Amino acid sequence: MLLGLALVLGGLAAGDVARRESAVRAQLGPAVDVVVARADIAAGKRVAAGDLAVRRVPARYAPVGAATVPETLIGGRLAAAVRRGGYLGEDLIEADRPVAGPPVGKGERAAEVVALGPPALVVPGARVDVLVTRDGEGGAAAGTELALEDVEVLAARDAPGAARDEGADRVAATLRVSVRDAVYLAAAQSFARELRLLPRAAGDDRRAGPIVIGQGLG
Repeated sequence: MLLGLALVLGGLAAGDVARRESAVRAQLGPAVDVVVARADIAAGKRVAAGDLAVRRVPARYAPVGAATVPETLIGGRLAAAVRRGGYLGEDLIEADRPVAGPPVGKGERAAEVVALGPPALVVPGARVDVLVTRDGEGGAAAGTELALEDVEVLAARDAPGAARDEGADRVAATLRVSVRDAVYLAAAQSFARELRLLPRAAGDDRRAGPIVIGQGLG
């Protein structure tokens, strides 16, 4: 009788434990995988596979936003430091910054030239005309043409180390031009004797048209 009573009580106790475990599991929810730091990871570091580990935890305790697979984080740059064992998610990965392009529109290019011109007047936002002087026989100037008119200066700086011509300063200027004019300016840097930038008055958008002055000043 005592043995039978012990068996009955043991069965009741086991059933009670099973019911308690079932209740606890129901409260905690199913186990899920979360990604944690295998060691301390500094801010700004790109995450490698060796930096990560997977830990299985009850869904109730899994942080919101925690990654469940390491592959979603590998290669990303951490926005903040994470201690060993800390959870990682995509919210800790820096967003890729868009690459800023030059301020030009479709069909336009930013062409850089080194030319004669006053640095105090050839400044970003200014408008300039571009003069091109060609080489003639014996190294003499063959003539000068008004190559481009009313061109916007996107950026400008002194051209340190550049040669000076009769005391005139040289500037390195980035101009907003069409594709065709960008190709012309690139070629002019090679074939021309000199390029010169003439600042225009503010608001002056009048066009003079083609002007070419030869050796005879005509």
